[in-house]
Formats: sequence, C-alpha cells, structure tokens
Amino acid sequence: MEIRPIKTEADYEATLKEIEGLMSAEPDSPQGDRLDVLVTLVEAYEREHYPIGFPDPVEAIKFRMEQQGLSVEDLVPVIGRKNRVYEVLARKRPLTLRMIEGLHETFSIPAESLLKHSSNQSNHAA
Repeated sequence: MEIRPIKTEADYEATLKEIEGLMSAEPDSPQGDRLDVLVTLVEAYEREHYPIGFPDPVEAIKFRMEQQGLSVEDLVPVIGRKNRVYEVLARKRPLTLRMIEGLHETFSIPAESLLKHSSNQSNHAA
C-alpha cells in the first residue's frame, strides 16, 4: 500500500478521485484501510489549504434562532430591550462583551464567532 503525502493541488485531486473509487470498500479490509488513510490525508490538506472560518456573527445568531425556534423576545434577556436586539440583528449596534458572554452561555454560539463581530462591526456600520 504505497501512500504519499498530498503536496500539490494535483495530488489532492488525484486522491479525491481515488477516494471516490473506494467509497464502497468494506471496513477492516485492505481497501477500507486505504480509504481511512487517504481521507485522513485529505482532511489534513484541506485544513491547511481550505480553512473554514467562523460564520458572520449576526448570521450565527440568526441561524441559532432558526435552529432553536427563538424569537427576538428570547434574546431580550441577553441583549437588552427589543429595539436593541433589532439593532444588533441589523448590524447597527455592535455586540458588547456582556452580550457576547450571554449569547455564548445561553445559546451556545461559539464565542470566537461573536468576538469577530466586535472587530468587524465598524466595517459593516460604515
């Protein structure tokens, strides 16, 4: 089983093609083992060359609202008055540290995503 590191985009494409051919491999078979190793190599390559950043903080809040069936009223205890919630959702008011902590603790929104909001908020408001 000769397997080499993925160093170039051509290596990456060839490995993806090989993985596609191995998708029906039985677990604990030589083909299944090869598939496991190739997938691990692809994941490492993608982590380095195609990193996935955090979502836009307002979109993360809206996604969590949709996911949990939350309304603006549900955000009031964390963000403040209703009009303040609407301002945050419209990107007209930046999140404060207290809001970020509350959203993270109450709704399990990744703090890193919400902190990004503070540094990018001025770009959206301008």
